[in-house]
Amino acid sequence: MTGSGAKAAVEWLAAVAPDPDACRWEWERSPLGVALLPAGRRWDVLIVQAELGYPALDVLARLVDRPGPVLADAGDARMGFFVPAGTAARWVGTGMRAAGRGTWIAVPYPGRVTGAARWLVLPDGTGTLTAPPLLELALHEAAAHLAKRRE
Repeated sequence: MTGSGAKAAVEWLAAVAPDPDACRWEWERSPLGVALLPAGRRWDVLIVQAELGYPALDVLARLVDRPGPVLADAGDARMGFFVPAGTAARWVGTGMRAAGRGTWIAVPYPGRVTGAARWLVLPDGTGTLTAPPLLELALHEAAAHLAKRRE
């Protein structure tokens, strides 16, 4: 990510923090390089097992020029897709977690690899998020592909 792109992503993410300056300070000075940010303000996060998430991300990449931000946890076991705020309250999906209002997400500094999580798709700084209907379609297609592979 370019310097100006990273700065825009940092500003966009930090804007949801109760204290954006403290968030930026935490990212820049903490050896962990992560900040806890509240979901449900500008975005929610739908969390899926990576076994389903990676194929779904491949499908999304074919459907749109650029999906919204996507995180992977340190063990690469789970992925979090950033979707519009309010999605978590309406989402119904087996084996998925939805982080919305009242929950917090450990978010790494854009462009930096940390021990806690890493960006698979960095925020673009403009607020691009994955549309829930497209994510649902991608998850269904990925699940069908996985089921065929197991047969």
